[in-house]
Amino acid sequence: MPRLTQRKPVARAAGHGVRMETHAQPDSTSRPSDRGNAAVAQMLREMADLLQAQGEANPFRSAAYRRAADTVAASPVAVVELFEREGLSALDALPGIGPGIAAAIAEIAQTGRWTRLDRLRGTSDPQAVLRTIPGVGSQLAARLHDELGVETLEELELAAHDGRLERLPQLGARRAAAIRAALTQLLDRTRLLRRPAAGPSLQPQVPVELLLDVDRQYRAAAAAGQLPRISTRRFNPEGKPWLPVLHTHRAGHNVTALYSNTARAHELGRTHDWVVLYVEDGAHRERQYTVVTAARGALAGRRVVRGREDECAAWYARAAGAPRAATAA
Repeated sequence: MPRLTQRKPVARAAGHGVRMETHAQPDSTSRPSDRGNAAVAQMLREMADLLQAQGEANPFRSAAYRRAADTVAASPVAVVELFEREGLSALDALPGIGPGIAAAIAEIAQTGRWTRLDRLRGTSDPQAVLRTIPGVGSQLAARLHDELGVETLEELELAAHDGRLERLPQLGARRAAAIRAALTQLLDRTRLLRRPAAGPSLQPQVPVELLLDVDRQYRAAAAAGQLPRISTRRFNPEGKPWLPVLHTHRAGHNVTALYSNTARAHELGRTHDWVVLYVEDGAHRERQYTVVTAARGALAGRRVVRGREDECAAWYARAAGAPRAATAA
């Protein structure tokens, strides 16, 4: 079986901050068939190591990944095959494997990759995932990711059903319907396997005040050089660690904050303005939010959560003790 190689995170002083190189990634021979228990356990341990090296605020998370890695490594049954035979509930029943880690193993089983791990490695390429949909090429994948903020097939399916996909400029209802049908076909088998243990597919909306406060904390700490930095694979030909990462725990949510490393952010020079927040609730469901500086309208110059400008305007008005401000354009 091809071997997964790993360079451990290296943290070193850089002024008053921390520089961290996270080049851990599969070697060139790695394929989705690398799904044996040893490979899965290694990925779980790597997640624990990265969280610890990146200053995870909730130490129980890294400990949970290590316990799960021990369970997977010791299992006489291949956990990927167990999922493919019996679904998510069979993984959740294993000692030390809760619903969040069971979902991670399911993703590894289906794709050979783990999106959250790739994100912390700096090797994430969500557009490659979107290009697996028939009829979605590189340009459309970039638009789906940058304009809708989706990283997974499940997130795109949600956007297809709540109307956001159809409203994407120049896409049109017919093409949106074709993408929705292709997604349904791709995800049908996954849905059947996950149904026994799956609850609601997405957590409720997180209050904008929490998101804006994490955004403030992240940008201040990044500017002060107080955060570990990831060396990303995309748009980083020199391989320098440049992307600050913050892990924090707020009101029952685990939040990871990163500047946007999308093609659009680089094109517009917004890599140090657009902040992407990945918010995981107690049921291990994750939502993604992007916080930006409003360019026009009543909120020009203020930080707003994309798609939730009305709520941000209301919150700013409450904070100022004034009547509700007009919505940003």
